[in-house]
Amino acid sequence: MLDKLESILEHYADLEQRLAEVGQDYQLAAELSKERSDLDPIVTLAKEYKENLGKTEETRELIEVSEGEMLDLAKMELEELEARKIELEDLLKSKLVPKDPRDDRNVIVEIRAGTGGDEAGLFVSDLLRMYLKYAEIHHYKTEIISANETGIGGYKEVTFAIKGKGAYSRFKFESGVHRVQRVPETESQGRIHTSTVTVAVLAEVDDIEIDIPDSDIEIDVFKSAGAGGQNVQKNMTAVRIHHKPTGIIVACQDERSQLQNKLRAMSVLKARLYELAEEKRQNELDAARRSQIGTGERSEKIRTYNYPQSRVTDHRINVSSYNMAGVMDGYELDTFIEELQHAEEAERLANFESNGK
Repeated sequence: MLDKLESILEHYADLEQRLAEVGQDYQLAAELSKERSDLDPIVTLAKEYKENLGKTEETRELIEVSEGEMLDLAKMELEELEARKIELEDLLKSKLVPKDPRDDRNVIVEIRAGTGGDEAGLFVSDLLRMYLKYAEIHHYKTEIISANETGIGGYKEVTFAIKGKGAYSRFKFESGVHRVQRVPETESQGRIHTSTVTVAVLAEVDDIEIDIPDSDIEIDVFKSAGAGGQNVQKNMTAVRIHHKPTGIIVACQDERSQLQNKLRAMSVLKARLYELAEEKRQNELDAARRSQIGTGERSEKIRTYNYPQSRVTDHRINVSSYNMAGVMDGYELDTFIEELQHAEEAERLANFESNGK
């Protein structure tokens, strides 16, 4: 690890030197400043760690030539230094472990009704509300991209964007199958029904990351069926894009112009293609890892919402909350997300240590 830290410290010093000589190239200065800022936390820890190693060696030498009260003081200091060394090593390992490069990105969330008919559609609406509330609590901006309503207050499917630094780092754990157990309002016998809803969380990507040739797509325009005023209803503003190589179809109708809908639909398509590429890469790297925390597999049942017991259980970490209202209002959702983040970090750290990096 010491070699890795020395390399980081050298790179940090090089960044500072380049910043001092950057001149009037403001774009380069901004890029260098951001890179230096990202390294600041680990550089601070690395310097303290090296200082700790030096003091530890000096204290050991002092113990060899000391006696009496001086020896006792030196031994006490050595214990403190070695305890702090262990703390610093743990902190440094957590900083050195590679992070998911998508963590800081905006996200696109797709929620679709699964088994359960109208009740599944109503739960799509409930999850949409939960995520919008959660985004508001964390000061993220949200935007509905498209929605296919059922007519009784539910949705067959709904797609929306969440914008803000770190959005993907929180919402990525929501990918999978959400199961709800409750008595539907239309159930006269009071029987509990089980329904499922599928959530897909996609990291928004830059244009330069995904290149889609025009020959790979077919674009259709049609009249919007959603809200948006008379202007939307009368004009061909809605856009549907078919990506021929994968068969993916994306529709967007919530914007007020055909161009805006096309841009938004392309953004969703790129995010879905990026997700496919990332899943393929992860499968090739480590198929076993994808059965663990945060796989995002669409068939994986990740959470159950049991209304009669007011209990929400996340099956990946075996954690339950008995505050159903708090979870559905968004503010209790971190009970699961923060535990999932800790579990993912622990797994990454274990892989890091086993690989000897």
